[in-house]
Amino acid sequence: MMRILAFSDLHMDRARAADLVAASLEADIVIGAGDYCNARQGLDQAMAMLAGIMVPLVLVPGNAESAAELEAAAPEGVHVLHGSSATVDGIRMFGLGYGVPPTPFGAWSCDMTEGEAAEMLARCKSADILISHSPPKGFGDVTSEGKSVGSTAIRDAIERLQPRLALCGHIHDSWGARGTMGRTRLANLGPKVNWFEWPE
Repeated sequence: MMRILAFSDLHMDRARAADLVAASLEADIVIGAGDYCNARQGLDQAMAMLAGIMVPLVLVPGNAESAAELEAAAPEGVHVLHGSSATVDGIRMFGLGYGVPPTPFGAWSCDMTEGEAAEMLARCKSADILISHSPPKGFGDVTSEGKSVGSTAIRDAIERLQPRLALCGHIHDSWGARGTMGRTRLANLGPKVNWFEWPE
């Protein structure tokens, strides 16, 4: 039995980062679902806050950092996934970052259209864990105004692939949401310590 530690939306919170690093001592794998910095600023410092994580680390970019920026800032050996996959300790993972559909936050935000996201997700033929920054439409995607702003492309990919686990973040008002879609367990993570046992 392996223990997976997962989080999203750190946004340079030093105390939260310290909690995650401390918890990682009990983890076999750590997964980050995007937004480590704020508005494309401070990514190097955010990665430094997580430098104490010594187990395999898998990260997808959020809308607050680009894939290229994350690849440049991430420590050596970290798996950065954006429209790509990696197998870590026998677990097949596929990651998709960015805000999907596009956010209203302006030019700094790294966003994709549903069509662009669907094209990248089509590369994935199977996965045990799907990691996306944005939530699927209809789950963990409700804003403080009561709007459902999740991605139909991500929802379609979960329905098609039926991964064991689908992890996301992005919508702060829905942090902590848990659910299922078919055989898939869903979680909108937030910046706290979230544990998952593998295999479940």
